[in-house]
Amino acid sequence: MLYGRRGASYTCSVTRVHDRFCALVLLTGLLVVMRPVFAQDSGQKPAEAAEKTAKEKGAPPGKSADKPELPFQIQLLESHIRFENNGDSRKEVHTIVKINDILGARQFARLTFDYNRAFQQVEIPLVRISHANGGTSEVLPSAVADAANPAVEKFPAYQDVRVKSVRILGLQEGDTIEYRVITTTTKHPLAPDFWLEHTFDRSGQVLQEIYELDLPSSRPVQVAISPSSPPAKQDQNGQDDSVRMLYLWNLSASTPYASGSAAEKTEPDVVVTTYSSWEELAACLGEQLIPNQDVVNALYPKAKEIARDETRSARWIAPLYDFVSQKIRTIDLPLGATGFRARSPAEVLSSGYATPEDKFMLFAALVKSCCAVNAGLVQTAEAIAVAGMPRPDVFDHLLSRSGNFSPGVWMDLNLEVAPFGMIPSQFRGKRALLVEPGLNECWSQIPEELPFLGSQKVAVDGALTDRGQLEAKVKYVLRGDNELLLRVAFHQTPKERWKDVAGLLAISDGFRGQVTSVNVSDPMETKDPFTVEYEITQAKFVDWSKKTVRIPALLPQIGLPDLPAKTDAGESAHVIELGTPLDVDTRMTLRLPAGAKVEAPAGTSVTRDYATFSSKYSTAAGTVTASRRVNFVMREIPGDRAIDYNAFVRAVLSDQAQMITLTREAVEEKK
Repeated sequence: MLYGRRGASYTCSVTRVHDRFCALVLLTGLLVVMRPVFAQDSGQKPAEAAEKTAKEKGAPPGKSADKPELPFQIQLLESHIRFENNGDSRKEVHTIVKINDILGARQFARLTFDYNRAFQQVEIPLVRISHANGGTSEVLPSAVADAANPAVEKFPAYQDVRVKSVRILGLQEGDTIEYRVITTTTKHPLAPDFWLEHTFDRSGQVLQEIYELDLPSSRPVQVAISPSSPPAKQDQNGQDDSVRMLYLWNLSASTPYASGSAAEKTEPDVVVTTYSSWEELAACLGEQLIPNQDVVNALYPKAKEIARDETRSARWIAPLYDFVSQKIRTIDLPLGATGFRARSPAEVLSSGYATPEDKFMLFAALVKSCCAVNAGLVQTAEAIAVAGMPRPDVFDHLLSRSGNFSPGVWMDLNLEVAPFGMIPSQFRGKRALLVEPGLNECWSQIPEELPFLGSQKVAVDGALTDRGQLEAKVKYVLRGDNELLLRVAFHQTPKERWKDVAGLLAISDGFRGQVTSVNVSDPMETKDPFTVEYEITQAKFVDWSKKTVRIPALLPQIGLPDLPAKTDAGESAHVIELGTPLDVDTRMTLRLPAGAKVEAPAGTSVTRDYATFSSKYSTAAGTVTASRRVNFVMREIPGDRAIDYNAFVRAVLSDQAQMITLTREAVEEKK
C-alpha cells in the first residue's frame, strides 16, 4: 500500500524514523533491480551469501544434516594484507570452497573482482577444481576476462573502473574450488594515508578464517580491535628501519563471540586508519573535491549564463542546482570507486556525465563564484559516531550544501529528479561530514524539514458495470517523500515499461486488475507536484447474483506510525515518532449500474493537537462518494501520550474497516 509505515527508502535501506505513508516496497524493489550493480569490495562474499541462504531456508547456518543445508561451504578463507609507509598495499586472499549442490555450483560459476586499474592490479594466479569423482583441473588463462564495469561501459572517462572475472564451467555437487587473488594498490589518490575495516564471519559457514595484518611502525597508525575478537598473535618484527606491527587471527566456525551474530554487530572487528581526526580526513578529501579559485574564475561566465542574472547572489544556487542535477547524467558508482580522484569541471561539463564526486566538483566550481559550498558525506544505514575512527569508507552518499549562512541549502545532485532543497528521508536529521580544508567544525546536521509542505492527494473515479466489472481512473498528486520515490521510479524506467511501474503502484494500494493506460508528469519538472494517472479494469469485481454485496471504499489504506515499544521497569516512556508532517487527502467517486442501491457507512472525525482525521461517505443518484483525510502536524509526541495516540489509531483503523453495502434486485430478470 502506498501509505504504509516507512520501512525502506528508495535505496532499500532501513530508515531513521517510523514515518507514515511509506512509498511502496514493490517499487523500491523495482529500483534495486534496475540499478547498475557494482560491489565496493573486491571479490566474492560467499560467507554473506551463505548466511542469507540459511535464513531463507530457515536452517541454522553451518549445521550439518543428512543433506547439506547450504549450497556451499568455505573450508578456508585466508587473507594477508600488508601496508607500506607510502600507502601502497598488497592483499592476498586464498579461498577453498566446497560445492554442496547445484545452487552453489551456479553461484561459483563466475568469480568476479572489482578494481580500479588507475592505481590497482588484480592477479589470479590459481583457480583449481578438485572433482568429486577424482582428479583436478586448473582454469585456463582464456577463462579470465577483464572488462569495464557494466555501470561505466558506455562512459569512456571511467573505463579504469573494471571487473576481472573467471568463468568456471562444469561445476558439480561435491566439487571443491581453490583460488588465490592478489590485489596490489600503488599510488592511491589519497596516499600516503590508508585505512581498512574487517568483520569476521559469524554465520558458521566459514570453517576456518585466517586473517593477517602487516602494518608499518614508523608512522602513526590507529588500530581498533573488538574485544570479542582478539588476535591470536600480536608482535613487532623486522630490522633497522623496517619495523612492522603484525596481527594474526586464526578462527574456526566454533570460535565463541561475545558480541553475538554478525547481524547484531554494528562495528567492525578490526579498524585501521592513518587519519588522526575527522578534521584531517575532511581536509584531505576537500583537497580532492573543492575546486581552486582559478577553476572557479574560468567557469564564472558559464555560471552567469545558467543563472541568467548579472548580479551574483544566492539566487544563483537553484538554477545551478537544476543544471548540474538534470543536465549532467549521474554515473552510479559507489562513493570512492575512483579513489576520490575528481575530473576537471570543464571535462565534466563537456562530457555531460559524472560520478557523484565529479558532479559536486562541477557544482562547486559554478556556485563558488557567488556562495560558499561544501560536500557533505553521509551514511545510508547508520549514524556515524563522531567519536569513531575516521576513514572514508564509512560513508556511502555525497550531498551538497550551499549558502553564506548556516544551515544553508542542502541538496542531492545525484538523483537527477530531486526537487531543489529536498534530501531523501533516510538522510534528513543525520550528521554529515563537511568536506573542505580549514573548517573549524566539520560536522553538520542535515535539516529534517522538507522545502515545502508534504502532501498527497489521490482521486479515484470509478464505475461498476452490469457484469460486475470495475473500471476506474486513479490520479495521484504528490509532494514529499513518495513524490521523490515515484519520480525516481519513472525516471529510471523506460517509458515502454511505465505500465509495469503503475501496476506495482496499483497493487501496493490494493487495486487489482489490468492497467490499460498511464499518464505521468515529467519527472524533471520538479517545481510542481508530481502527478501519476492510470486507468485500471478489474473483471468480476462484484458478483451481482448475490443479494447483498459489501465492498470497501476504493481508497488506499492510510498507514500510521506504530506505538512505541514497551518500556522496562523504571525506564521512561519512549517518544512516539510521527515522522515528517504530511497532509493526505483521498477521494472516491463510484458510479453504479441501473437498479443498484447503496448504503454508505457513517463518517468519522478525530482531532488532536498532533494530527486530525476525518472521513465522509454519501450517496446520490446512483453514485457513492467517499473521502478520508489525515494531517499530521507534529514530528513526535511524548511517550506518556501513548494511550491517547492508541485511541487515535483505533479510530482511524475502525473507519477504514467500514464497508459499503450494495444491493441490486431482480438482476436475473433484467438479463
